Amino acid sequence: MRLGVLDIGSNTVHLLVADVRPGGRPLATTSRRTVLRLMRYLDPDGSITEEGVRALVAAVAEACAVAASEGVDELLATATSAVREASNGVEVIARIEEVLGQSLEVLGGETEARFTFLAVRRWLGWAAGQILLFDIGGGSLEVAAGSDELPDAAESVPLGAGRMTVQFLPEDPPGPDALDALRQHAARTLLPVAERFASQPRPDHVVGSSKAIRSLAKLAGYPAPGWSSIERMVLPRRELKAWIPRLARIPAETRQELPGITADRTFQIVAAAVVLNQAMKALDVEELEVSPWALREGVLLRYIESLSWNAPAA
Repeated sequence: MRLGVLDIGSNTVHLLVADVRPGGRPLATTSRRTVLRLMRYLDPDGSITEEGVRALVAAVAEACAVAASEGVDELLATATSAVREASNGVEVIARIEEVLGQSLEVLGGETEARFTFLAVRRWLGWAAGQILLFDIGGGSLEVAAGSDELPDAAESVPLGAGRMTVQFLPEDPPGPDALDALRQHAARTLLPVAERFASQPRPDHVVGSSKAIRSLAKLAGYPAPGWSSIERMVLPRRELKAWIPRLARIPAETRQELPGITADRTFQIVAAAVVLNQAMKALDVEELEVSPWALREGVLLRYIESLSWNAPAA
């Protein structure tokens, strides 16, 4: 069957269409993304402005049209932190569901981490052992760890790249004082997370799975040993840290000329780099691998698993 996953996040509305079958690997056929950066549309009271809601609804309507044209049999629609935490979230969800013609699954931060961890586990395989995962979205940072398909520990903190850009780096380019303020805020926020993860076994693999992390790996990382594809990149913290002041000095409109920095990430990539560097430092990580599978693939895999268990025996 053909399945669609619509991920309504803080930065983008992203539709992934894939052909799936019980027990099989999802085969992606279409990926369509609309950049919104919803953090720009937040009022001081935490509500999404009418302009932002209209842009969001239009993006969802466009994704539904693409899903219909692609012959999607079922659409799994999820929303993450921007919609979840908006003070007018109930109203926004109702307007999205009106366009969808179905219910919207609003994921909590820990649920995001669990789905993403499932995707990373399946990508790396059981032989990967203990995994420590970082995932940076527009509104939140997820951290998860474990040796099974679902993590033994999962945390979500409001350190997303879009949120931190709006709060700490509104100037373009940002000054050193702003960078230092974000660095200190991230360190304070991550301190209790590091304490809670201290009891986890030392990871066999440290993995980053978000678009922002993939962009930073293309900029400051290198292919994993034995691999030439960018799908298996390694990002050392030393190189990431060295790039932060360089990125901060470059105006946003010029950053897309750098390797791996796409137009939709130019404004947020500095904040993403600062947060990721602090997260790696807090959890004593010197380098991480990049997984091309993340939340959307986790939602797909969960659905395929339900098909597998419910499928009649041959």
